[in-house]
Amino acid sequence: MAVDCDHHPVLWRDRQFLLLASARTVSVLGNGFARVALGFAVLGLPGATPGRLSLVLACQALPQLLFILVGGVIADRMSRARLMVAADIVGAGAYAGLAALVLSGHAPLLLMCVLAVVAGTATALFSPAMDGLVPLVVPAGRLQQANGLLRVGTNTSLLLGLALSGVTVAWIGAGWALALNAGSFVVSAVLTARLRVPGRAGKSSSALDDLKEGWREFASRQWLWVVVAQYTVVVAALNANAGVLGPLVAEEELGGARAWSVIVAAQALGTIAGAGLAARVRVGRPVLVAVLATFPAALPIALLAASAPVWVTAVAMFCSGIAADVFAVLWSTTIQREIPEESLSRVASYEWFGSLAFAPLGLLVAGPAADAVGTQEALAGCAGLIVVATAAALLAPQVRGRR
Repeated sequence: MAVDCDHHPVLWRDRQFLLLASARTVSVLGNGFARVALGFAVLGLPGATPGRLSLVLACQALPQLLFILVGGVIADRMSRARLMVAADIVGAGAYAGLAALVLSGHAPLLLMCVLAVVAGTATALFSPAMDGLVPLVVPAGRLQQANGLLRVGTNTSLLLGLALSGVTVAWIGAGWALALNAGSFVVSAVLTARLRVPGRAGKSSSALDDLKEGWREFASRQWLWVVVAQYTVVVAALNANAGVLGPLVAEEELGGARAWSVIVAAQALGTIAGAGLAARVRVGRPVLVAVLATFPAALPIALLAASAPVWVTAVAMFCSGIAADVFAVLWSTTIQREIPEESLSRVASYEWFGSLAFAPLGLLVAGPAADAVGTQEALAGCAGLIVVATAAALLAPQVRGRR
């Protein structure tokens, strides 16, 4: 592995890339606010219960999985930039509606769930289009650098959004914080609309034919479906740790929310450093390096299982954050270079669908598993699943040999 010390400042002076990076940074900043604001908004309503919060969050998450394949088909049939603008406008409307309900003090559960479904659907339409848009904006030789710089911006803005969200909710209220997120979607739509990308020729094939073609492109590449299968397990284990088991062990063994916030912040800082590094590294076998970069994700979970000191776990989380974004940048760049442009969003949607397929299951079984065998034992099981799934992926010849 080599590190390219040329920062390529020209990319930051490229108007197209700057518009795309600015749009993503603003949108992710707003999402950082929404992650905290939505939870407090629901819990602050009359008669609110943890069950109601789970229902609203599930209504937001489920469409992201159910409609991601539809999003990929649409993105390969029309202008990806226009689809992203439309998705931003829909998302802005959903969060503006949620903000209005919360600020009014009258928020029927059914209406909250409907708006959460709309917000999740907007994300499902946006994500495959975004994955397919980068190669239309950035020259092929700059894809890795562009993906790294995009992730530096989005990781930094997400960290800032999460850090400021609590203060914002306490200062002006959860409803206004949701309104700020709606505004960020509007800004993102305006910036994205200014992008100038090539138009797409009309298709005579049906949506079902497009899905089948996308599946053939996906299934014909061993390195692609093997790593997606690996991450089906990895993401489920990571979700169980981040959503349930980590906070539980922090409460039981490490002193509570303050310790957990330190650990999570360390990982977020690591992702920023990792994206900056990944923008510059040059590797001969990017898929192999990406898969190997998954192993560090198991270390902080194992340390939590062992009730290691907070600072030790935080250092391990920082390192896992670096490795996670090295994976993300190398993986995104490989897909963008290897998949034909006309099929890219559909293949990306299959990748999203496969990687997220068991994510809700990880959250669902984490609590019962902790009750049945103990929190630390469940964490050890998650760490073991990550190691086993990653080692299994290395058995595939294309994963080891793809250059």
